[in-house]
Amino acid sequence: MLILTTFESDENIFAALRAGASGFLLKDTEPTELLHGVRVVADGAALLAPSVTRRLIAELAARPPRHPARPEQLDRLTDREREVMALVAAGLNNAQIAKRLTVSAATVKTHVSRTMGKLGAHDRAQLVVLAYETGLVVPGGH
Repeated sequence: MLILTTFESDENIFAALRAGASGFLLKDTEPTELLHGVRVVADGAALLAPSVTRRLIAELAARPPRHPARPEQLDRLTDREREVMALVAAGLNNAQIAKRLTVSAATVKTHVSRTMGKLGAHDRAQLVVLAYETGLVVPGGH
């Protein structure tokens, strides 16, 4: 599901994500970016408007965890899957991750899919949340 809206309130953003949306774009999105967003979500990935991503990360960073962080969830992952997950959380797409790790985009896609399966995440947005909740990445960390 891709949400296109003029309302950028935190309540709308979080409600849409909780309802299972994999994309959240604003009405002033350029037509080419909107088409890109539809394709990204149709391919099973997630896409958020940059301003939404910044606000989501800031909100997650400011909140105490609802559940204690469970870094042991990451024990199910290989070192490479954790590395890919951290790069997803940093906002890199598959092509950028592939270039950084000197592997093919198909290999990255496989790592992302396996990671999502092992962690029960249904899209990249959930991987980002899990990366922060488990402490794999920290706000402002590099």
